Amino acid sequence: MRERTMLANQIEGVQLIEEKTRDTLDLVELAEMEDDTAVVTEAIATLKELSAEAQKRETESLLSGEADSNDCYLEVNSGAGGTEAQDWALMMLRMYTRWAEKHGYKVTLMENSDGEQAGIKSATILVSGPNAYGWLKTEAGVHRLVRISPFDAAARRQTSFASIWVYPVVDDTIEVEVLDSDLRVDTFRASGAGGQHVNKTDSAIRITHIPTGIVVACQTDRSQHRNRATAMEMLRARLYEAELQKRENEAAANEAAKTDIGWGHQIRSYVLAPYQLVKDLRTNIEKTNPDAVLDGDLDAFMAASLAQRVSATRSQASADAQ
Repeated sequence: MRERTMLANQIEGVQLIEEKTRDTLDLVELAEMEDDTAVVTEAIATLKELSAEAQKRETESLLSGEADSNDCYLEVNSGAGGTEAQDWALMMLRMYTRWAEKHGYKVTLMENSDGEQAGIKSATILVSGPNAYGWLKTEAGVHRLVRISPFDAAARRQTSFASIWVYPVVDDTIEVEVLDSDLRVDTFRASGAGGQHVNKTDSAIRITHIPTGIVVACQTDRSQHRNRATAMEMLRARLYEAELQKRENEAAANEAAKTDIGWGHQIRSYVLAPYQLVKDLRTNIEKTNPDAVLDGDLDAFMAASLAQRVSATRSQASADAQ
């Protein structure tokens, strides 16, 4: 039923674009006959919107991976830069939350570790909606920020790093074997509001998969059992993502980007001083409005990276076939 709904939405979307395009062109023809420039101007604006929607639909057609339609977990980790990096990690968490909200996705905070003075050390959110993983998987890597530090009395320019790690929610159609003997389970007290809402028990769960070193944590519920169940789902998702990366022959590069959050590993730079520029180092896509990007305007970066990724996968498949 989910696949049927997804296909129906795709077909209806294309049909709607075709219908609106025909109606708009007919309207332009009538307006030109009556020399109504206001209607022509409005129709041109509508055609530009339809063109943008068609381009978006074309990009979505590239989301053909077996897990692209799934929900996903997005993990943010601060890197080199101390308090600056922790504040940058919080900014990134907000950026992806805003992107998800603008696209109608539901966002659930799964785990959060606050910084000592400001920002966060790490956080994990669950993004739920059609093609959530397909879009966000292109954002995995190290992100670099250059700005005048708000934490420096001398107002010097600082460089900070944070990493993004994205992995799909594993549904019942995907089997991932996890042995109990491979797990180390730790409990800790969840952070949260004080007063009557303070958590007085060690309900938060951290699970380490010993063979791979993958660590997941969950503190969304007061029940330790429910947090453990959710953490196990997150672990299965992480293990599945690792397998997907092997299939794409990118595991080594992604692990390097994840473990060393610093110079030479960034996929995108966000420069707020001395000039205003956001540049993706993989696709060379640039935007001169960092405020809009930090408020969730990421579609151009995602589309270009997705197209590049699909092209590389097809080229590799063609080479293997030969």
